[in-house]
Amino acid sequence: MENKMFCYQCQETAGCTGCTQMGVCGKNPTVAALQDLLIYVSKGISSITTQLRKENKPVSQDINHLVTLNLFITITNANFDEKAIEDRIVFSLEKKRELIEQVSDKNALKPAAFWYTENREDFLPKAKTVGVLATENEDIRSLRELTIYGLKGLSAYSKHANALLEDNEEVDAFLQRALDTTLDDTLSVEQLIELVLETGKYGVDGMALLDKANTGAYGSPEMTTVNIGVGTNPGILISGHDLRDMEMLLKQTEGTGVDVYTHSEMLPAHYYPAFKKYKHFVGNYGNAWWKQKEEFESFNGPILMTTNCIVPPKASYKDRLFTTGSAGFPGCKHIKGEIGEEKDFSEIIELAKKCAAPKEIESGEIVGGFAHNQVFALADKIVDAVKNGDIKKFIVMAGCDGRVKSRSYYTDFAKALPKDTVILTAGCAKYRYNKLGLGDINGIPRVLDAGQCNDSYSLAVIALKLTEIFGCKSINELPIIYNIAWYEQKAVIVLLALLYLGVKNIHLGPTLPAFLSPNVANVLVKNFGIAGIGSVEDDMKLFFGDKTDTEEVVA
Repeated sequence: MENKMFCYQCQETAGCTGCTQMGVCGKNPTVAALQDLLIYVSKGISSITTQLRKENKPVSQDINHLVTLNLFITITNANFDEKAIEDRIVFSLEKKRELIEQVSDKNALKPAAFWYTENREDFLPKAKTVGVLATENEDIRSLRELTIYGLKGLSAYSKHANALLEDNEEVDAFLQRALDTTLDDTLSVEQLIELVLETGKYGVDGMALLDKANTGAYGSPEMTTVNIGVGTNPGILISGHDLRDMEMLLKQTEGTGVDVYTHSEMLPAHYYPAFKKYKHFVGNYGNAWWKQKEEFESFNGPILMTTNCIVPPKASYKDRLFTTGSAGFPGCKHIKGEIGEEKDFSEIIELAKKCAAPKEIESGEIVGGFAHNQVFALADKIVDAVKNGDIKKFIVMAGCDGRVKSRSYYTDFAKALPKDTVILTAGCAKYRYNKLGLGDINGIPRVLDAGQCNDSYSLAVIALKLTEIFGCKSINELPIIYNIAWYEQKAVIVLLALLYLGVKNIHLGPTLPAFLSPNVANVLVKNFGIAGIGSVEDDMKLFFGDKTDTEEVVA
């Protein structure tokens, strides 16, 4: 059967080899092709901006933001709207045509810099020539795509920081230089491996930028008890990752009689001091992104998707689903608003007033807010617990959740953990175990939730601090296990960031990425000890069969 498309950027890609007829995420071949073309056009722009910087010419923030948002739009489950992506290509082509006139040495530019058309009918034929499979060599393709997927994750962090008026020119310049580099057919496998690791370095910088933006605007996350039940007022459900959108929605709903609830990755908004003053900020509704069809149905009110993680909606609630930022779905109202602008959510609020209150699907509370600042506040308590043997190991179980049945492994793994272990988590993977009631150790919860996938930075900072406290020579001497679940490209940049920081022996599941060729996978195994997951029973023996390392560290 002839391929109608090719995409293998997410964990659930068909057969763990690639989606060729329709995306498992729900995107059709046309959307897939347009996203491929948008990436190609962004590479062309990046070829120009990289050369401009070499010529000591300025590149505006607007252009940096353009490239960043273009990449974000192509992240898994972000934007399914053909027209919106086409419009983005048209806009980007016009900007590219303006930029190229500023370049003195046009001979230094890649062919992608010169491609231009005013005819939208040219888009799909061109897309067929610039997709993933355009790179024939399997290993080169693998390393290029590993870099690009890392850059997509980096773009997400940059975009959220940009929304809070924080920029890092070095991160932007690297992102564009790396995109340009993926067009270079002269590079060896070794050189591309170096680029992959460099992407990890800037991944750390991007996460630090976002951490600064979020904490500067809203305060440092603090230990917080979050309600998972419902009130009696009508509500708006906000999902995704963008805290600036969260802030605007809370301000505009104040005093309207409409409550606000978080869903999935927006849960950590409850941990920020700035949002706690809103009495109508009721709690968290539901679980991870993939359960949204049934949870959006029962919520009754409108839903605002601020970023990715959209599942193609059911007709029964599609007219209640709104998108903004990088997100989009055909037939759903899109709320516009550029960086620095105030978005108008009045239409969502008016609709909410006409809707029934949410149907309760759970009750009780969950605890989170353990970003690095809060954990440092508990440092003495944690250190004492480790030194006296009450805490034997930490398990980093950050990352993404997903639909495949094999992800029940993470729930069973958490249940099977020895009582003297503590889980460090961030991202929607936590929904596999954050409601299990795993208890605490000397008042320290056994699940320390740092926040969104973006907040994985906190886990790295915590690990580095523990390395210092215990006088370890490297992060790998700590009593920490890395057992990370992945789904999309933000998890990829987290992985690359950890590799850059020197973390070894990371276990990644439920499957290894399809975009890793056998040779590239072998490099990661040989140099970094990357491994998959086994059965819960086998992994318990692997991780806890020998206590010697722990005893040495804490002695």
